[in-house]
Amino acid sequence: MQAHTYLIFNGDCREAFETYARILGGRIETITTFAGTPAEGYVPPQWKDKILHAVLRFGDTTLFGSDAGSPNYEKPQGFGVALVLDDPAEAERIFNALAEGGTITMAFSQTFWAHRFGMATDRFGIPWIVNCEKAG
Repeated sequence: MQAHTYLIFNGDCREAFETYARILGGRIETITTFAGTPAEGYVPPQWKDKILHAVLRFGDTTLFGSDAGSPNYEKPQGFGVALVLDDPAEAERIFNALAEGGTITMAFSQTFWAHRFGMATDRFGIPWIVNCEKAG
C-alpha cells in the first residue's frame, strides 16, 4: 500500500505542476484535461482545458493534482506537503523557490531538531514544509 498527496487547484494545476517539476527535478507523467472526457460535461466551457488529473514524479515521490473551480474549490488548510532532504543547501534552494511569490510561515533556519527547517505557502496556495534533519 502507498499513500500519495493529491493537490486540488483553482484553475492553475498545470502551471503549478510545471513549476514543481522544475523546482524538484521531477517529471510530469500525466496531464489529462477535462476536454474529451466524460467529465467535460460537468465543467463550464472555459474549463475544458483545465486539468482533470495530473501525475508528477520526483525521486521516490508521486504528487497527484487536478483543478476544481468554484464552487467546488476550497483553499488548502490543515496540512503541508513535507519534503525531507539531507543536503542543507539543496533544502534551502527548494524552500526559497517554493516560497517565491507565496507566504513564509516559518523562516528557513536551524532548529533544535533540524539543520534547517521552514514552512511556506506557495503562490498556488499549497503549504510546504521543508526539513533537513540532523543525523540521528
